[in-house]
Amino acid sequence: MNKFPISLAIKILLLTLLTPLYSMADSRQSVLDIGSHRELFVDNYLIDKMEGTQLRMHSPVSAGAVLQFDKPWEGRYCGYISAFADGDRFRLYYRGLPQAGKDGSNNEVTCYAQSFDGVHWQKPDLGIYEINGSTNNNIVIKDQAPLSHNFSPFLDAKQDIPDEERYKALAGTEKSGLVGFVSADGLHWKKLRDEPVITKGVFDSQNVAFWSESESCYVCYFRTWSGGGYKGYRTVSRCTSIDFINWSEPVAMTFGDAPMEHLYTSQTHAYFRAPHIYIAYPARFMPGRKVLTKEQFAEIGGEAQYSSDSSETCFMTSRGGNRYNRTFMEGFIRPGLGINNWSSRTNYTACGTIPTCENEMSLFIQRNYGQPTHYLERLTLRTDGFASINAPFVGGEITTKPFRFQGEKLTINFSTSAAGSIWVEIQDQQGQTIPGFSKNDCNEIIGDQIKRTVTWKGNPAVNSLSEKPIRLKFIMKDADLYSMKFE
Repeated sequence: MNKFPISLAIKILLLTLLTPLYSMADSRQSVLDIGSHRELFVDNYLIDKMEGTQLRMHSPVSAGAVLQFDKPWEGRYCGYISAFADGDRFRLYYRGLPQAGKDGSNNEVTCYAQSFDGVHWQKPDLGIYEINGSTNNNIVIKDQAPLSHNFSPFLDAKQDIPDEERYKALAGTEKSGLVGFVSADGLHWKKLRDEPVITKGVFDSQNVAFWSESESCYVCYFRTWSGGGYKGYRTVSRCTSIDFINWSEPVAMTFGDAPMEHLYTSQTHAYFRAPHIYIAYPARFMPGRKVLTKEQFAEIGGEAQYSSDSSETCFMTSRGGNRYNRTFMEGFIRPGLGINNWSSRTNYTACGTIPTCENEMSLFIQRNYGQPTHYLERLTLRTDGFASINAPFVGGEITTKPFRFQGEKLTINFSTSAAGSIWVEIQDQQGQTIPGFSKNDCNEIIGDQIKRTVTWKGNPAVNSLSEKPIRLKFIMKDADLYSMKFE
């Protein structure tokens, strides 16, 4: 008779007894904590499974030209634009450069425009610098080569910042490193110190920074090359800082399973309605992908060296760390009809997204780069409307991963057709319907609203489930779900 080894029997017994505990631990670890954050459906962060539904990216709609780069100090090579909201106004900064040349020359200046509605923009006569014999201009940085090449400001969201450092900026090239600037009014700028604050990078692009509430540090996204030096692909690296002076070692950003592409700018910034989600509008640069002949480009006023490439804007997100989510590989903003935007280095967006009314947000893009008709175009999306969970007419479902929340009611940003609907079911961590929160209990949701409170038999209260692991199941027909928030 074969004897069963005692040591093996003990191991099996222990494994049998401990497996449920391991499973419970794994289950606890896998529960997300979203608190009362607004969650956008721009990635797979919350999604466990979709049946008959899909993530769909939405392309911005043109709202027309808002700025002509027509001043003598501006011109066809203006670029590297930053835009942000600031109290009762919106601020916009950009490089002025009428003639192409070596990066970082004194031909480059930093210009300023402002708006009180995000739609109509003015170039104020600031009287700070003299050019062409007059101080009637909108220049905020001049004669500080190479720092006007890519001067990129932001409004510091960190608490208890001294008034004289309320605005910050980074600027510079590989030779100079990135130099820090501060300002009390966003117009008069001074160096934080003479020495650069970030030195390990190539920086031959727009290098952007902001204070991250979710990571409790400054983050900077800047130009590097995948092969080192100027070899391989133009890409993005990142470093962090607590004080804006001392920065961590650079770390290359990753893109999941997406193939490497030339990303000329990243334009990474915290989304104003959900600052734990970073939005990025990278310029996908296609070197040598020629659409125009030199003759065609010359006919519209362009110089030959800018006729041999093409570019467009893509869409990425990040939730911190050194990973971008390239959920959508398609073009976010295409070059469009005609030939003017099928040349090199056009279709680059500004860094920033601003609210222009309750239902609308705006972003900005350069058009006709390198041409006498160079201008800035405003584009619009519905609020939170970068992407959505989309269900066709035949219907579909999406179930979230387990998560905990804080709040008393659930609101959603959604759109249906006249024939479409959304229902919301609340489940426990194991996917079992919680009594009182089934689809049949949910009041049918029809319409198109930025904020709708979900109710079950007329009752919105979900506070009994606050802090407990739950799942949400959205049952949808001919509908889009953009975001959700517990409040």
